[in-house]
Amino acid sequence: MKYTITDIEFDFTDDIGDGDTMDDFLTDDVMSITWDASDHDDLIEEITSATGWCVKSIDYSKEDV
Repeated sequence: MKYTITDIEFDFTDDIGDGDTMDDFLTDDVMSITWDASDHDDLIEEITSATGWCVKSIDYSKEDV
């Protein structure tokens, strides 16, 4: 399935938990991509793998292909 991200929030705290946040660039970049994944869990895994950051929350639309 193809997924378009409509809203996403990342956990930008590092292993130390200092609370530093990233710029909105990453969020905008992820939202500009049409993602290919088999299901919701695979989508989260794909985004985490591509960005290196854990997903806190996500909204998307999906299209069966």
